[in-house]
Amino acid sequence: MWESPEERNSASALATSFTSGFGVETDLRDRDGSLVISHDPPAGDAPMASELVGWASGADTPVAVNVKADGLSGLVADLFAGTGVDWFAFDMSVPETLRYATAGLPYLTRHSDIEPEPVLYDAAAGVWLDAFHRDWFGPDVVRRHLDAGKRVVVVSPELHGRPPERTWDWLAEFATGRDEDLMICTDHPLRLSEILEDQP
Repeated sequence: MWESPEERNSASALATSFTSGFGVETDLRDRDGSLVISHDPPAGDAPMASELVGWASGADTPVAVNVKADGLSGLVADLFAGTGVDWFAFDMSVPETLRYATAGLPYLTRHSDIEPEPVLYDAAAGVWLDAFHRDWFGPDVVRRHLDAGKRVVVVSPELHGRPPERTWDWLAEFATGRDEDLMICTDHPLRLSEILEDQP
């Protein structure tokens, strides 16, 4: 959890998210043959990815890994091997996604207003459900993916500069069954959790 943009991907923000009971979405890149947590090409102070595993171990919350470079599937697999951490990768290029599929690694394919046909859907563990330019999907799309046995992460509209309240309203009603395969990626987990807790 973070209060200002400068805190994104910081060690303190990530550790706090786990101790608060929230899952985490974070970015991985490589530096000198090792994985680090960084959205952009990493600076010298980027946390090591091994720290992420330490925070996540025993937290019983998912870790969504936004893979920012190709050729990292082996390093990512080694990072989580034997840890018991509930993780999945997403946002790779199509050739890189194919490597994850071939290796049997957990990945989410993207379904969005600019990607109407999710690639490598059958082997995917789930769907990263996104709306870059408009709020195009609703409960029917979420339910279709859940019924297909996929995990679903809904990207909250504020991540693309739009107000999230309308999406949160239908998600709150839809999520009353607390389907563990439905997750929401948001910059405001505390606000959203309060709304969900008010549901019967």
